[in-house]
Amino acid sequence: MLSRVLTRGAAAVSITAAIAAVGSSFLYYRWFRPSGSSPAGSMAAAHAKALTSPYPGSQVQRRPVPPEKISWAADWPEYDPVDYTAPYVLTNPPWADPLLGSEGFSPQFNALDGAVQRESLQGTYSVVGGVPRNPVGRTGVKGRGLLGRWGPNHAADPLITRWKQDSDGRRVTDKGTGKPILQFVAIQRKDCGQWAIPGGMVDPGELVSATLHREFCEEALNSLEGSGDQSESEKKIQELFSQEHLLIYRGYVDDPRNTDNSWMETQAVNYHDETGHLLSQIRLEAGDDAGKVQWVDVSGDCSLYANHARFIHILAQKRGAHW
Repeated sequence: MLSRVLTRGAAAVSITAAIAAVGSSFLYYRWFRPSGSSPAGSMAAAHAKALTSPYPGSQVQRRPVPPEKISWAADWPEYDPVDYTAPYVLTNPPWADPLLGSEGFSPQFNALDGAVQRESLQGTYSVVGGVPRNPVGRTGVKGRGLLGRWGPNHAADPLITRWKQDSDGRRVTDKGTGKPILQFVAIQRKDCGQWAIPGGMVDPGELVSATLHREFCEEALNSLEGSGDQSESEKKIQELFSQEHLLIYRGYVDDPRNTDNSWMETQAVNYHDETGHLLSQIRLEAGDDAGKVQWVDVSGDCSLYANHARFIHILAQKRGAHW
């Protein structure tokens, strides 16, 4: 559920940690680096929404971070990010960590910490003075912001797709590219009004496959209401989820909630109905944290939350669809 998402200064980093930070950053932004662009420009493109102000749900202004200073490897002794953790996160809801230094709280970073997954999909991240560092770079805010976990906050995003068809059941192709048009299920988030891929946080001890199914049913089928029609739709979705699927993306998410010490990571998985028969039998209904839900044509004009448009672009390339 998206609601689960609503969820210090340190000594100089060692040479080993610095190398790890640079390596982690490279692993992410090389996916997004345009041909001929500079490393600083690439880093800024891959780490743009995590630098926006004001911070979501607040009037907090981030410390401006120029492109050449995003990487932790860049010397910036005067860097002084704003310290912000949302008031609700500080009330210690079940999905959130306590403050670092709290009695009985000794998180094991870069490891499976009990049922809480604190390993990053990016690899090993730096921990400086007992505080984890965003593997991509500086954000202008320290603390946790709206996120519950110190370090990586793991999510899962199900991409449910079908081919667009005309009234006779034939695939619709784009006149410009000559490629078939893919459609995916999108939700409009209640918290910010932006369109997004359904998805949410992986609960402690939960399998990612279970999260993908649960989140889609809650947000796109309104399964929490438990109506008879939606129960039948859930059965069809379960059948779709039991078939072959395609991993689209696995790693860091350029999310406006990210901070220097807490960040979003996800696994975006595509479940595709080649004939459209299964998905024609489900009734979309917005639920949980989704205000609206609908089928959206995949194209280069898609404007989506965080870097979800990037996931859709990768999906179109892998499926040979119009973009």
